[in-house]
Amino acid sequence: MPKRAYTVDIPTELSTSVVFASPHSGRDYPDWFLGQTILTAKALRSSEDAYVDRLFDVASELGAPFLRGAAPRAFVDYNRSAEELDPALIAGIIGSGKNPRVASGLGVIPRVVAGGRPIYHGKLQLKEAQRRIETYWRPYHDKLQTLLNTTREHFGEAILIDCHSMPHEALDSVRAPDGQRPNIVLGDRFGAACRADITDHVEAAFIDAGFSVSRNSPFAGAYIAQHYGRPSRNQHALQIEIDRSLYMDEPSITPHRDFQEMRRRLQEVVGNIVAMGQTPQQLAAE
Repeated sequence: MPKRAYTVDIPTELSTSVVFASPHSGRDYPDWFLGQTILTAKALRSSEDAYVDRLFDVASELGAPFLRGAAPRAFVDYNRSAEELDPALIAGIIGSGKNPRVASGLGVIPRVVAGGRPIYHGKLQLKEAQRRIETYWRPYHDKLQTLLNTTREHFGEAILIDCHSMPHEALDSVRAPDGQRPNIVLGDRFGAACRADITDHVEAAFIDAGFSVSRNSPFAGAYIAQHYGRPSRNQHALQIEIDRSLYMDEPSITPHRDFQEMRRRLQEVVGNIVAMGQTPQQLAAE
């Protein structure tokens, strides 16, 4: 089994209402899992948000907690509900309603990786799916809610920045408001998961750092944004998707020569976002 469900960097002094998380950067593939799958280790890694944890690791130095998923996405997906079980993969599950994520093989226990490539020869037993959920999925979400609760107790609000990456090709038909092809997509569930001034601030932080930004297209936010985004309770969730081609070679899943420059630029963005959470935003908005 993967050694742990998550790792978390806690700042020496909690100084902001912002919590950062990277649910899909885990890369701990146990040997038995590699032996069970019909894919190569490299093919499995195509589902990762590879190196996103390294891109945002300055967060804790600046006063914000940073939670990282440790189990890989191909093993269990933290950005899905525990109820999103795929009957085409898990024995004993009947029907999946009209959930398009499950139907496409991307439930909480994924059936496929990027490109629709199957992970397994056949089905998994329900008890195996439940074991992964109880051992990995649930501890990750328990820790995330604890971090948000602690932050909200200190600052009166909590702002979750949920960090992801996307294939370059996902943006082929998308244009940002400035007419450019975006390299950052912010997902706030069309305003349902995050107060507008927070999304505005984060967008401005990326634009100031030289990025082109679009909102909610092609990614508006999945389970984490939907579940944790509760603006009426002063708990906000904003998903960030970064074009992978900015920092890595996608076919080989390795950082390229611009990786360190990308880290530097994102450190500027993270600092700007952290500073936002050091003022009583919820009072300013009232």
